[in-house]
Amino acid sequence: MSGGSDGERYATQFARLAASGADVHGEATLCASLVPTGSRVLDAGCGTDRVAVRLAELGYECVGLDSDASMLAEAMRASDDVSWMLGDLAALDRTAGDLVDGFHLVVAAGNVIPLLAEGTEERVVAALAASLLPGGVLVAGFGLDADHLPLTFAPVDLPSYDSWCTAAGLALEQRLATWSGAPYDDGGYAVNVHRRPTT
Repeated sequence: MSGGSDGERYATQFARLAASGADVHGEATLCASLVPTGSRVLDAGCGTDRVAVRLAELGYECVGLDSDASMLAEAMRASDDVSWMLGDLAALDRTAGDLVDGFHLVVAAGNVIPLLAEGTEERVVAALAASLLPGGVLVAGFGLDADHLPLTFAPVDLPSYDSWCTAAGLALEQRLATWSGAPYDDGGYAVNVHRRPTT
């Protein structure tokens, strides 16, 4: 858990992007297209949290969870309309209680999945899936090569991720190349939409 200044640097970076006219709300826009206004959303690994803040502005009931205290501090400064939680996704089912249950949508943006501690990925995916209501959606966007990650290698590939989702009871609904909805083209970044069955 960090108490440093990563959160401030990260928030400043996105503020500059927004000021330049760049669309920094692609993740929230896609999520809003998948579930109706008023739905309950978990932003898993929320960081400084552009996503949940934007969704809250659009009328969604949002929870933001992150293990980095400096990131969460920036998020908390950004909005009082989101329920913020400091916690570890790898211990989601043990530490967060009822607050992280009963979601219509869980979003893991910003390379959350490949940046998980090695060996915890399948457990985290299972916990995120378990937090979904029947018919709920897990949306995760992440890099598949070093060009799309802050790493020198890609620890997660699509067959592995899909297998974890399948084991957790989720079915692949669509795969995109970008948060703006471009079709997936076997490139180095994928946005994956998996859904929990309604029954």
